[in-house]
Amino acid sequence: MTRHTSALGSMEIGSGPPHPALATLIDAYRGYDEHTLAPLRRREPATGSITVVIGFAPVRVWSPRDPGYGPGTTSSFVAGLHDGPAIVEHDGHQAGIQIDLTPLGAYTLLGLPLAEIADRVVHLDDLPGWDAGALVDRLRSAPNWSARFAHLDRILLRRREQGPVPLPEVVRCWELIRASAGRIEVTALARETGWSRRHLGARFRETLGLPPKTVARVLRFRHAIELLDGPPRGWAEIATEAGYYDQAHFNREFKVLAGCTPRAYLADRMPAGGGLVG
Repeated sequence: MTRHTSALGSMEIGSGPPHPALATLIDAYRGYDEHTLAPLRRREPATGSITVVIGFAPVRVWSPRDPGYGPGTTSSFVAGLHDGPAIVEHDGHQAGIQIDLTPLGAYTLLGLPLAEIADRVVHLDDLPGWDAGALVDRLRSAPNWSARFAHLDRILLRRREQGPVPLPEVVRCWELIRASAGRIEVTALARETGWSRRHLGARFRETLGLPPKTVARVLRFRHAIELLDGPPRGWAEIATEAGYYDQAHFNREFKVLAGCTPRAYLADRMPAGGGLVG
């Protein structure tokens, strides 16, 4: 359990690991209760996970890349893989649980091809087999975060048994992209699977939502974020270590995937991975 206080307000965060049988499918559970002195808008840069939010208070959320661009009020939603930032707003209070699913975990636990939700924010009730209202009531009435996470374990363990299994070739490609922090070429992925580039792209996109080159681009960006959040170092050094051609390439990619420059990211970031203000 951690608590943060700033000029904006305060946030309580309760974090916990999933059941061991879910460990390869879920990165983490994170419960949160945030109070701010005024309405707050935050940008969430592109990430290599699929975010499920089970909210106890309404928020406005949207993806600028969604063809139906525009804020929609909801409390519980799923954000598919994005190659750009998403926007979340609230009127001074938000609370709930965020579940960060690995892409392969999301394919199994959500029970649908992730191409259907890529670059989109979708109401949880619009996905098969979810009753967001009943789930929110159950979680809200639980005595603490640990009890809430345990209830989610039970639900997600059942969905794991019933969900689809990704093709081993897609699993292998994801593992290689992640291990290389997005620096592997699509040609090497095709050679590893024995598929053509076209077939690899179609199968990968259907399962995970974005083509392998775009997923690699996002993971390379996330590696750059880790470097920015680490000990101070020069821009050119970060760009090189993250796998960009040069600092100009690094800056261009950052603006697309975070919605701001690297320097603005450092100025706008919120505590505990809470996104960017504005």
